[in-house]
Amino acid sequence: MTTWAPDVLGDGYQQLTIPLGSDPDGEGDVKATLIRYQPAQVTKRTGRAVLYVHGFTDYFFQEHLAEHFAKQGYAFFALDLRKCGRSLEPGQTAHFVSDLTLYDKELNEALRVVRDQTGGGEVLLVAHSTGGLVLPLWLDRLQRKAGGTANLGISGVILNSPWFDLHGPSYLRSVGTVAVGAVGRVKQKSVIPKTGLDTYGVSLHVEGNGIWNYNLEWKPLGGFPITFGWLRAVRRGHAKLHRGLDIGVPALILRSKASYFAPRYDPAVDTADAVLDVRQIARWAGCLGDRTTIVPIPGARHDVFLSSDEPRAKAFAEVDLWLDWLHGHNSAEANL
Repeated sequence: MTTWAPDVLGDGYQQLTIPLGSDPDGEGDVKATLIRYQPAQVTKRTGRAVLYVHGFTDYFFQEHLAEHFAKQGYAFFALDLRKCGRSLEPGQTAHFVSDLTLYDKELNEALRVVRDQTGGGEVLLVAHSTGGLVLPLWLDRLQRKAGGTANLGISGVILNSPWFDLHGPSYLRSVGTVAVGAVGRVKQKSVIPKTGLDTYGVSLHVEGNGIWNYNLEWKPLGGFPITFGWLRAVRRGHAKLHRGLDIGVPALILRSKASYFAPRYDPAVDTADAVLDVRQIARWAGCLGDRTTIVPIPGARHDVFLSSDEPRAKAFAEVDLWLDWLHGHNSAEANL
């Protein structure tokens, strides 16, 4: 039986624990947590749903995102992956996996539950940052199976500043990646030195210079420690992406117009991507293997939906325009 419980976000939000069994990475039993938004009044129903997946040092707390999709007639669901946010258990290494394919288990089950909850309607996938790498890799694996992604009811994907490559000097992507791979095989949970900065977190949170309030135990200002084994898994995912995927559905990619990296907070961080190099997002967007639309948002942060009012409104407007196109495109494809 599917048992939903009240969620920390309060009225209209419930959560469902997805047991995943013993952790292949040796940290006890693991679980994922599916969150759903059910507003008291629903003004529009389309039979469609959204499934949202967060990034690294993140979890679902963006209520305004759920509310926006609900107003467009979507049933909204979000997934806190294993060892992340609501799913993190005492003694576990936050966000740690040795292989990104391990996420397939909770993604498959979340998709099944969402479709069951919504009567088998279309599901739009939305992901941010590292989630924007995890989802395309998962979709590529699904596409290679009988029937592909379309047979599973997936209609499209929106990627919000997806992590498509490692930023910084080129040697980090060559020699550095080889070193990470070597260390990550034998010392998976060893922390990479000098990788924690609170620049972006201070830009976001109300305790810094931001307007957003969220659980700092689940999303600390300086981020969770980055381990060699986790980064090895990410770099292996990057390599697969760069060789080319086939996700089987159209994609919208939203990103900031510019990047700005700083060792400490300054106001320029509020109007740029302070985490990823947006040029790399543009470079690798074509590797998704289906029709892809990429939209730079001037003044946006790394999470474009946590930007200031004007770029955030622009991002939502672009989403709505693209969804109008997607529905028309998918209807036309079905009639061919």
